Amino acid sequence: MIAKLKGIVDAVGDDWAIIDVTGVGYLVHASSRTLNGLPPAGQPAGLHIETVVREDAITLYGFGDVAERNMFRLLTSVQGVGSKVALAILSVLAPGELQNAIAAQDKTSVSRANGVGPKLATRIVTELKDKVVGLVFQPKAVASATVSGTGNPSRVAPEDTIVADATSALVNLGYRPGDAHGAAAKAYQMLGEGATVAKIVPAALKELSSL
Repeated sequence: MIAKLKGIVDAVGDDWAIIDVTGVGYLVHASSRTLNGLPPAGQPAGLHIETVVREDAITLYGFGDVAERNMFRLLTSVQGVGSKVALAILSVLAPGELQNAIAAQDKTSVSRANGVGPKLATRIVTELKDKVVGLVFQPKAVASATVSGTGNPSRVAPEDTIVADATSALVNLGYRPGDAHGAAAKAYQMLGEGATVAKIVPAALKELSSL
């Protein structure tokens, strides 16, 4: 099974790229976010790969970092979410944004993706709420191979860091990680950009008191 590719960008399409690895061109399907991060044709690139084997085809899906690949795996574990829909969701929501949307049960954000209606969005946020909890407590700066293949560390978005810190504070107060993350994500959405942990925690506590 192919888990990673490093080579030269040969061509890029609407939902695919061809990576030339020592003369062999690999067709890789990817989200628009990952494709937009690829360098121009002729330049080196590296992608994390999910290989999907079916009776009639072997398909490669590429991701700019491990977080996106992990979210792809979670999404495709939901009934009715195929690889195409999962990539559509990851095209409109970065992994951290998707984690927070699921935790906050924000089906509206998930339904922004092509092919995702209200019913499917509801199923996604409901079934994955507890499964994304383990992904919350990650280091604030995570080193991972980037699409450029340079190996430069990619930084977690400020929103993800703030929500994770607020979640950690709530867990330390005795709340379950899943409930804490959902409340912190909702509080962040309510307070908007610029919200601090000091403001999020009290708002999240109000949300938790209503559970």
